[in-house]
Amino acid sequence: MLGSVVPSSPFLVKNLMTQIDWERARVLVEFGPGVGTITREVLKRMRPDAVLLVIELNEDFVQYLSATIRDPRLRVVHGSAAHVRRVLAEQGLAPADYIISSLPYSLLSEPMRQEIVIESRQALNAHGSLLVFQYNRTLLPYLKSSFGSVKLNFQLLNILPALIFHCTP
Repeated sequence: MLGSVVPSSPFLVKNLMTQIDWERARVLVEFGPGVGTITREVLKRMRPDAVLLVIELNEDFVQYLSATIRDPRLRVVHGSAAHVRRVLAEQGLAPADYIISSLPYSLLSEPMRQEIVIESRQALNAHGSLLVFQYNRTLLPYLKSSFGSVKLNFQLLNILPALIFHCTP
């Protein structure tokens, strides 16, 4: 259920965080928060009136996050990223300003990869961004087919070195 046995490095997390306009971000979504390495950093930077919705498939991680992170802006949901629009609606939230994805897409089936990317694109508002980090380029064709702009960045100071995709409509 983990994409990596080693948590994301502080360098990778900082790189992701610098790509977010914190003044504009009101609804943020995180796919696959695991033990909350990125979640905690997002909460440190978020506006007081913003909401972070984390969607996690593993019930153990859902329970862990719910028990260890006490922040009224955090909403932890047990579910699939493939249903992000439905989860946003159930939570009474507007389309997302940012989606941060840590999912191990190379371990997912091709139809599931495609479904999550399409659903992510539809869950973003008109000026939203999808930020994805991966360890290979498996997801790149899916991102390019759904987003008007896909910028690629690298973070070498991570185990393993990571690719960061910044996708906008």
